[in-house]
Amino acid sequence: MEKKLHLTAFMRPVSLHTGAWRYPGSYADANFNFGHIKSFIQKLEAAKFDAFFMADHLAVLNMPVEALKRSHTVSSFEPFTLLSALAAVTDKIGLAATASTTFDEPYHVARRFASLDHISNGRAAWNIVTTSNPDTARNFGLDEHVEHGERYKRAREFYDVVTGLWDSFADDAFVRDQESGIFFDPAKMHVLDHKGEELSVRGPLNIARPVQGWPVIVQAGQSEPGRQLAAETAELVFCSPRDMAAGKSLYEDLKARMAAIGRDRQNLKILPAAMIVIGDTVEEARAKRAKLDSLVHYASGIASLSIALGHDATGFDPSKPLPEIPDTNASKTGQAQVLKLAREENLTVQQLAQRYGGYAGLAFVGTPKTVADEMAEWLDQSASDGFTVVFPYLPQGLDDVTQRLVPELQRRGLFRQDYEGTTLRDHLALPRPPNRFFS
Repeated sequence: MEKKLHLTAFMRPVSLHTGAWRYPGSYADANFNFGHIKSFIQKLEAAKFDAFFMADHLAVLNMPVEALKRSHTVSSFEPFTLLSALAAVTDKIGLAATASTTFDEPYHVARRFASLDHISNGRAAWNIVTTSNPDTARNFGLDEHVEHGERYKRAREFYDVVTGLWDSFADDAFVRDQESGIFFDPAKMHVLDHKGEELSVRGPLNIARPVQGWPVIVQAGQSEPGRQLAAETAELVFCSPRDMAAGKSLYEDLKARMAAIGRDRQNLKILPAAMIVIGDTVEEARAKRAKLDSLVHYASGIASLSIALGHDATGFDPSKPLPEIPDTNASKTGQAQVLKLAREENLTVQQLAQRYGGYAGLAFVGTPKTVADEMAEWLDQSASDGFTVVFPYLPQGLDDVTQRLVPELQRRGLFRQDYEGTTLRDHLALPRPPNRFFS
């Protein structure tokens, strides 16, 4: 069977590029305008995208005011409120949301995702994150951030509890027999009664088992504990390799870890983030990217670089290379990528700031044909199973992908012509997990 690409859309923020809201013709309020977001998801569904993916932040981004005042992400919708509304105006596209295992409780997370899965008729996905933003800790009564290894330890137990709560009822527990007056069969209800090192949760969940059994499990960590968590739990990985070599290495590592613990390699889809800029010619696409990058102010760039480093870079000499950087308790993968980029391309602090102030990740910049060529090569070389598309600006960048690139991919047989099922598991060719408590 010929492999096909899976495509999800990274939509919170609606663009990861700092200059997106300033691009000529863009919607400046796209990140916080329900009418615009509704039109975006309907265009994505018409293009047969697998899912609409909402990341989340539990704090205003930790950056200086001079940079913060230039950010289009200061105000964003709470994911479940927005996705529940979007579920009502769509039929097939998946609805993925981030929920933190560090600053939330398993019962809350299980209940919200079960609700979203029922409201959407089986289209929900949970992106498991451990939250590395230090400012978030202060919003939840902590003076210091939770240590990196401790966050992942809690996350692994958190997953077990949430999935256990989703299995609280057998699929046929709710008989609703009006004549006898029996609403559900108590023999088909399981009380979890979990008592672990990190969590204590009795259960059962007060919601019927989700349509998909479990909402699809998404994971984004690329550190050592993040990779292991993904291999053990994830069904879709959102990641950010900078090139195909890094993509192939990550892909094989995650699949090998799965095989080592007895999981089927096919039951994990790896979708790197990729910003896509389309032009009539490669030169035009590059000019669009250059215009977009030119809209990033240095104050924003140095703030973004500081976040990626997990260390304040504002005092560094812009004209010199990066000095020695101490280890971080934030995203270790993010810091490692900055250091690797700085070393490989011999970049100054100012050059790094410009790159990180815009978008420093993988990008495909060209015509529909050249971008399709690159995407096909990643698929053919087992560097990915598809991509999490980052749009450079909206609505034009989204329209370029859905109306110009997708038809090219479909013409080549690389992407679906139509949905073949109704649930997100159908789209991703993932099995429905059995109930661990009821056969």
